[in-house]
Parts: sequence; C-alpha cells; structure tokens
Amino acid sequence: MDLISSQENEGDPEMESIALSSPPIQELAANGLNNDCKGNKLQQQNKINVKLTNILVSIKEKFTAITKLIEDQWLKRYGLASDLDRTRAYQVWAGNNVFFFHGRLVCGPDPKGLLLTTVSIVLSCWIFAMYIGNEDGLPLHSSLILTLSLVLTIIVLVNLFLVSATDPGIIPRDYQTPLEEMGASHGGSRRRKAMINGVEVKLKYCRVCKIYRPPRSCHCAICNNCVEKFDHHCPWIGHCIALRNYRFFLTFVISALSYFVYIFLLSFWRIQKRLSQIGTGLLGMLLNYPETLALLLFSFAAIWFLGGLAIFHAYLVAVNQTTCENTRQCYVRSRNPFDRGILCNIKEALFSELQPSRVDFHAEITPNAQMEG
Repeated sequence: MDLISSQENEGDPEMESIALSSPPIQELAANGLNNDCKGNKLQQQNKINVKLTNILVSIKEKFTAITKLIEDQWLKRYGLASDLDRTRAYQVWAGNNVFFFHGRLVCGPDPKGLLLTTVSIVLSCWIFAMYIGNEDGLPLHSSLILTLSLVLTIIVLVNLFLVSATDPGIIPRDYQTPLEEMGASHGGSRRRKAMINGVEVKLKYCRVCKIYRPPRSCHCAICNNCVEKFDHHCPWIGHCIALRNYRFFLTFVISALSYFVYIFLLSFWRIQKRLSQIGTGLLGMLLNYPETLALLLFSFAAIWFLGGLAIFHAYLVAVNQTTCENTRQCYVRSRNPFDRGILCNIKEALFSELQPSRVDFHAEITPNAQMEG
C-alpha cells in the first residue's frame, strides 16, 4: 500500500502556488490621487478649450457686426440705403459662400487660409522694410528699394483680393424642373453625352444642384456649388479657382513669386555682408539678426512652392487642361477636345473676354421665391 500511495503521489503533477493579494492601501491611495490629478487636468483643458472657443466665436461675431456696419454705412453714403430693406439673391443662396456688400463680392466659406496668406505677405513686407530695406550700405538707395517692395506688395494683395472676391463661375441651380420630367425627356436616363471637336464627352448629373453639369465643370464640396471649368479649391485662398478667376490666380502666383524672389535676393545679400562684418558664423547671425534669417528661409520656401505651382500651371495653360482634369487623367485614353494649340490656349486662358457671372447675387427677388436656374 505504501508503494501504491507513493507512486500515486509521484504521478500527480505539482501545483504552483499563486499568491493572491490585494494592493496595499498606500498604492490605492496613490492611484486615486493620480486619477484625481488627471481628472483635474482634463477638466482644466476642457475649460481652456471652451474659453478659446468662446473667444473665437465672439471675435467672429464682432467681425461680422463690424463688416455689416461698414457695408450699411457704405450703402448709405452712396445713396443705396434702399438696398437694406430688399431681399437679395445671395440671402437665399443654398451654397456655403460668404457675401459682402450685399452680394457684390463672392468669397469662399473658410477665410482662414486667406487670412494666413495675407498676414504672411504683409508681415514679410514689414520685416523687410524695418530690418533690411532701410539700412545703410545697400547697393541702391534705400528709398528706391522700399518703394519697389511696397509696389510689389500692393500688386500681390490686389491680385489676391481679385481672386478671392470674384465669382469663380458658379452655375445656377434648377429647383423647378422635376427629376421625373428631366429623366423622361431623355429616355428615362439621367446621362447625357455631347460631341466637342469630334470627341464624345459625358455630362454628369448633380443631385445637389439638380442640373446636368456643363463640360469641365465640377461640384465643389467645400463651397457646395457647381462651378464652371473648375480647376481646384485653393486652401491658401479659401475659394474655388475656376473659369472667372483663374487668370487672377495666375497673376497672383506670378506676382507673389516675383515679390519673394526680390526679398530673397536682398536678404541673402544682406546676410552675406553681415557674416563678413561680424565674423561669428551662422550661429552669431541667428543670435544677432534672427528676423533677417527667418525672412530669408521663409522667402526661400515660398519661392520653391510658388515656382513649382507656376511651372505646373504654365504647363496646364499650354495644353488647356485644369488641375482636376490632370489629376484624374481624363485625357489619357482620348484626345483633349479643348486643346487648340499653345498660342490659342494661352490666349483663351489669359486674354479672352471675361464672361459675366451666371448668377446675379445682388438681384432683387421676392421673399418667397426660390433660387431659379
């Protein structure tokens, strides 16, 4: 019996002992304090976020009120006070655009990019005028250099205003024709085709605007509009670039490129001269003249960006394509029906007559009327 019991004991697997113990009270208290601290930090962060949001909302409301006051005073000053009591087309427009001066200026829905671009240009001009353009020892007279920089800045800002406040080519919406009638008139199909210079082009139906979009048009999801000859929605301007403001966009890019090249060359010359004078190297330059070095680096980055953008759009103008068509490779399998040669393409893009806006946002409408096509 002893042998059997010993064999049974030897055959049984050994069980490892696991200590089950609760954490000490000190650890629980420490964890509780840490959780309380994290909770307090989260509450403080939430309060800070709420305060920042309230500040931004109040700034936006004050800016809107000031803009409205300026518009009203401007209308009264020039004998247009009767416009204040009328219902205009822009007031009932379903898109996301922002209108100024009672529909006379059409801007994009998000002004952050436009504000950042404007501040960058103005700030770079101010730094150049304060720390580079008014110093002695320049190759030309300082007043001439400052005047030229100011002229370039004004040209850039004027083109920026034109491209950001011009109707890019918004297509009117159609709320009167029922979808059933539109489909019945085309054999029950919502697809259309058109022949342009011997090439078949499909016309897509927009469910939002209730229209068949013309060729080269697209619906911008940010502005919530169908735009004629849509190129792209520029985040740095906050507006669509299309048929009616494309040439202003090109002139803005070229003028901004010239402006930053001018600043870069003079800033680089100034840095070379200061390095030879102080003899402390780049670190001393960074400590003694950080604004000049920052302006040099910023203008260098702007030149690369604007230069690449200018080269790309020069190619698009030469082949008569839009950015949307190029990125989607619309003419890989077929010929581009809009390409009429380099000279004709350049004339069409830059020197053709600017078409009038298809939507009169300043037009007076009846209060209960919908926007018609």
